[in-house]
Amino acid sequence: MSNRLYVGNLSFRTTLDSLKVAFEPHGEVTDVHIVMDRETGQSRGFGFVTMGANDAATRAIEGMNGSMLDGRPLRVNEAAERRNSGGR
Repeated sequence: MSNRLYVGNLSFRTTLDSLKVAFEPHGEVTDVHIVMDRETGQSRGFGFVTMGANDAATRAIEGMNGSMLDGRPLRVNEAAERRNSGGR
């Protein structure tokens, strides 16, 4: 299992700090990224959290999937590997 988690259904109000704090009870958080729209600068509603260990990632999926953050139920699962974007 990868330590990198996909986090979907984020509120536009969710910040990097609030996302990190939400995941920290499940283990060490080594990286947090919220995907932003290039044109508007607004959140696209999803991001990625990297946990420090596999067991922490498993606990985070179990504990955070469906939990509420900023008024929205999160969708949390293992992040898929990046595909080559064809030179984009």
